[in-house]
Amino acid sequence: MGRRLLYLFRFFALTVLTFVAAKVVFMLCQTTDHSFSAGDVLDVTIHGLSLDLSTALYFLIIPFLLTVASMFVRVPKGLFYGYYVLTATAFTLAFVADTSLYTFWQFKLDASWLAYLETPAEATASVSTGYLIVRLVLTIVLTVLLATLYIRIAGTPPHGHGSWRELIADVVIIPLMVIGIRGGIGESTTNIGQVYYSQNQFLNHAAVNPVFSFLYSMSHQLDDLTQYQFMDDSECSRLLDGVYTTESLNIDTLLNTDRPDILIMLMESAGEQFAEAMPHLQQLKQQGIYFSRCYANSWRTDRGTVATLSGYPSFPTVSVMKIPEKSRTLPSIARTLKQVGYKTSYLYGGDINFTNMRSYLISTGWDKLTSMSEYTFEQQHSAQWGVRDDITLQTIYEAISQKPQGEHHLWGYSTLSSHEPWDVPLKKMDDEVDNAFAYLDDCIHHFIDNLRRTPQWKNLLIVLIADHGIIHDGIDLSRPLEKNHIPMLWLGGAVAKPMTVATICNQSDLAATLLGQLHLPHPDFSFSRDIRSASYRTHVAVNNYSNAQWLCDSTGHMLFDFDINRMTISESTNANRLQDISKAILQTTTNDLLQR
Repeated sequence: MGRRLLYLFRFFALTVLTFVAAKVVFMLCQTTDHSFSAGDVLDVTIHGLSLDLSTALYFLIIPFLLTVASMFVRVPKGLFYGYYVLTATAFTLAFVADTSLYTFWQFKLDASWLAYLETPAEATASVSTGYLIVRLVLTIVLTVLLATLYIRIAGTPPHGHGSWRELIADVVIIPLMVIGIRGGIGESTTNIGQVYYSQNQFLNHAAVNPVFSFLYSMSHQLDDLTQYQFMDDSECSRLLDGVYTTESLNIDTLLNTDRPDILIMLMESAGEQFAEAMPHLQQLKQQGIYFSRCYANSWRTDRGTVATLSGYPSFPTVSVMKIPEKSRTLPSIARTLKQVGYKTSYLYGGDINFTNMRSYLISTGWDKLTSMSEYTFEQQHSAQWGVRDDITLQTIYEAISQKPQGEHHLWGYSTLSSHEPWDVPLKKMDDEVDNAFAYLDDCIHHFIDNLRRTPQWKNLLIVLIADHGIIHDGIDLSRPLEKNHIPMLWLGGAVAKPMTVATICNQSDLAATLLGQLHLPHPDFSFSRDIRSASYRTHVAVNNYSNAQWLCDSTGHMLFDFDINRMTISESTNANRLQDISKAILQTTTNDLLQR
């Protein structure tokens, strides 16, 4: 009996030590962006241990069952070795992916990255071939090393008939394993939040076991949106009174026509944090209608696109664009304008199948889609993500300048060059990230300048809006006011006069505000507010990511992390009220998504 228990202990201990070593390596790989001490490494290890122990018990189940079986029949060593190889592969993939992706995402590995495997070329466009090769080689080497350690150190249990004492020991071990996996006998079960201990989010994230984080998120997908049930419906309605209003009442006139041609340009990652790198955009703000307190709904392009074009909220754990049966039910600016005679077309210089973008656009009223496949081979490879912005903007310019008279047209367009790996044909700034936005700024400047000279300018409305902000140069998840702040600017001959609108709003409010100016009803846009309407009384903006949600209003802002079930940022004179409104918003919006 002792030798079998010793085998299980060796396997379990090696697994835990592997998790601990991975934490240390993870932290050492993040020293460029995060500072910490040797004491922090020790604290992370200690606080993260409970999750490591629980996760290790999950992977002990198969060896335990095989060990029990070995008391009665001869279990081939190949079964143990095969399991070691699978375990080593899974662990190594999780460690390498987590350490690599954290640099870009700033939160732990979860199931969201699986969706990007459907389009691997787009998923890897942010990094170089060398970057991928290094990580592939590292994954193979670490897998072989870890599998060898399991074979050499854990080995296999002895064979032979078991005694009644061994059966009793197994019976005792089973509930202990269940309790360990569950995290105790109380109501609370093992969860990511149990290892959070610091005001420094990086240290909390470092303590989280990436294998557990991935498996946990796999079990908390669309069906788990029911976790966001906090109160009864009447309380939700009371808290959201004045927050979401679908009517346009007593609005002022921002445009000199209610049937302009419209271009909606989603600027990749171009948050207000890059204002210094985009001086032309700052000049344009003086020439159009600038919404100075607009905030992105989310942190990724797929979420930001849906929020902008459908006026629909984003969610902490799911992307609506990636769920066709849901996304096709959404309202959209394109569908509404088609009903009054507009032609609709959308251009994206990359792979338009990425994150189910094609399905979403077609099902929501965009008739003509243009993507990288429409360009020459050389143009398709002019940037890592596809066709460079200066090339695609020329396509948009030709479409607008050659538009037949008598037609009303809506164009949608997503830029792509201001994205990792920041490969742009321009060198204006030393910082490669800032330089990419300087390139985008130049492209927009020349595009607008050329359009002014066309007769189509007189009846044209151009909406410039970012899809989201990014983490860069000290602006990260701990500074959501700066990270989530994005420009929204209306330009063109259709603009009645330049002005600044200082109302707090989201990018999802573009839909109702635009349709209100066109005197078109928009009751189906349940979560888009007409910023200029007298009915919009409670001014709030919301942003979410990876099971967390941020909310701001005139009193300040707060961030609530649902993994640990508490506020991690509270900078408001009425933070508790903001927390209640945030929960009411999430409960109401997720219920709407589930019912679609």
